[in-house]
Amino acid sequence: MPIAYKRIVVVGGGTAGWMAAIGLATALPGSTVELVESEAIGIVGVGEATFPMLREFHNRHRIDEADFLRATNGTFKLGIEFRDWRTKGQRFFHTFGNFDDLTGPACLWGQYRRVNDPALGPLSEQCLPSVMASQGRFAPPPAEQPNLYSYAYHFDANLYAGFLRGIALKRGARRTEGRIVEVKRRADGGVDQLKLEDGRVVAGDLFIDCSGFVSLLLGRALEEPYVDFSRWLPVDRAWAVPSEPSGPGLTPHTVATALEAGWTWRIPLSNRIGNGHVFASRYIDEERARTQLLEQLDGPALAEPRLLRFTTGHRERFWVHNVVGLGLSSGFLEPLESTSILLIQRGLEKMIELLRPGARPAAAAVANYNKGMTRVFERIRDFIILHYCLTERRDSQLWRDMASMELPETLDFKLHAWRQTGSLNMNGEEGFEATSWLAIHAGMGNWPVRADPLLAEVPFEVALQALRQRRDHYAAVVAAMPTHDAFLRRIMRSNN
Repeated sequence: MPIAYKRIVVVGGGTAGWMAAIGLATALPGSTVELVESEAIGIVGVGEATFPMLREFHNRHRIDEADFLRATNGTFKLGIEFRDWRTKGQRFFHTFGNFDDLTGPACLWGQYRRVNDPALGPLSEQCLPSVMASQGRFAPPPAEQPNLYSYAYHFDANLYAGFLRGIALKRGARRTEGRIVEVKRRADGGVDQLKLEDGRVVAGDLFIDCSGFVSLLLGRALEEPYVDFSRWLPVDRAWAVPSEPSGPGLTPHTVATALEAGWTWRIPLSNRIGNGHVFASRYIDEERARTQLLEQLDGPALAEPRLLRFTTGHRERFWVHNVVGLGLSSGFLEPLESTSILLIQRGLEKMIELLRPGARPAAAAVANYNKGMTRVFERIRDFIILHYCLTERRDSQLWRDMASMELPETLDFKLHAWRQTGSLNMNGEEGFEATSWLAIHAGMGNWPVRADPLLAEVPFEVALQALRQRRDHYAAVVAAMPTHDAFLRRIMRSNN
């Protein structure tokens, strides 16, 4: 098989860089994969809550779950609890589970709305991992039902990068330590060489830009324009700080709490709690936002808060000449739904599909890659906006503006279809499945204006009894599960 790119250079370490190194070294054994990073620069990683898709990456590359958790102070994640988003004092849960049928006479949410019995509790009690999270319990799906529900992780991003580095080096990737001081271009506009601070030169045929917000190749060298999403997602700052663990054990979920000009995250690791305040600087000054974060902590802060500045959006193109951007160098969506690593994986997998055949991908294939990644960002953007635009809060200017803003046409159409017909209208390149959209609609009290007549084919008492039995069954199943703490301790003690 001919080798299209004999020398692949990954610029920057961190999660994006080392995931790329593992993926490329595994998929393209005939190429050399060299990663260039500088310990002096460091990485953004302040802590990560992730999406279930990460487990696919681990499984594909034979990364043991227990080894990973031990190396990164990791914990399990069943979803996100949202506090104060619809109104102050109201909570709901975005689950990694399912709600069975979403259409037709057996439509679970449709029958739940039709029965309209407060004694049933919230719709989330009809979803197994939501009940698990609310009770602080965890167990993986049974072997005979591996798709019953899914889960993700919380972990220390700095430790994860080091963990991946060790794996990548064992799989054949090379590491070069050094600060890049010059990017040398080819006659056709692509990148030819990287000059390091000590005078060394790193040459390559294909360059993967994982240099973070700096976007050394895609942004600085190639000057690829940036598509700004801040008209819909105005948050542009984040304070981050770790704190001592406190309270009732380790919750198997992330918590996102809405404040006056943004929201805070709470990510439980096995040795500490990761906290952050994502906010819009046009509505609040940095010091007040910092104070609000510190007031949210469960226990004493373990360091001084760190400030990050960003603009939500993405590069106009992700693959330009012989440069492909992955991670923060290609774009950023606020971390409300833990999509940063998901976006890395989507870009990496699509890229490897084009590189595997051997020949260099045609211009049309690269153009399709760029269109596909643009759609991925736009679909996830719309899902994040959904959390904001359905709010009933009017107590601060941010929430008043978010409730009245003009929506992207794609999201506006989805909302109209849902309200009028109960259709979740899923498109290609979706980042989130229909059950995720349903969880946000239900949590925010945004239901269709009319019911599907087919629901009446199921007798009312039959529907009510089925919902009661499902709720009670899940409650009993969860009661028999170990606590998240206990299951995690067992994993940490296991030997392979």
